[in-house]
Amino acid sequence: MTPTEFVATAGASDLYERTSSQIVLESTKDPKVRSFAQMMIAHHAKSTADVKAAAAKSRVKAPSPHLNPLQTELVAQLRAEAGPARDMAYVAQQKASHNQALNVQQAYAAEGTAPALKTAAGAIVPVVQQHIEMLKSM
Repeated sequence: MTPTEFVATAGASDLYERTSSQIVLESTKDPKVRSFAQMMIAHHAKSTADVKAAAAKSRVKAPSPHLNPLQTELVAQLRAEAGPARDMAYVAQQKASHNQALNVQQAYAAEGTAPALKTAAGAIVPVVQQHIEMLKSM
């Protein structure tokens, strides 16, 4: 994965996490889901900022993030659900997306070619692992 591809992939992942979390916050009554979604918005805003800063340091152009087709479909599915069904869909989507994000971050941390981005990816890995552990109890 090139540095530009990594920045675009990480940006799309963070955008999806924030967007899906905002959608579930519109309707959830579950305090665990609400707390997790609020944390997702904060943590993924930080990881976006961290990757952008590392990209600038590495002189890698950071394209504006946009959702990939699958993420767009997942957001549409969340919007179509309501109440507890939306909460369940959100948690299921979060489990899948965090496993994918972990793979991307770990791979770039191990094999990336831009040192500042490798460092940022390495710092993001334990945060994503923490999110995965939290999702196991939801």
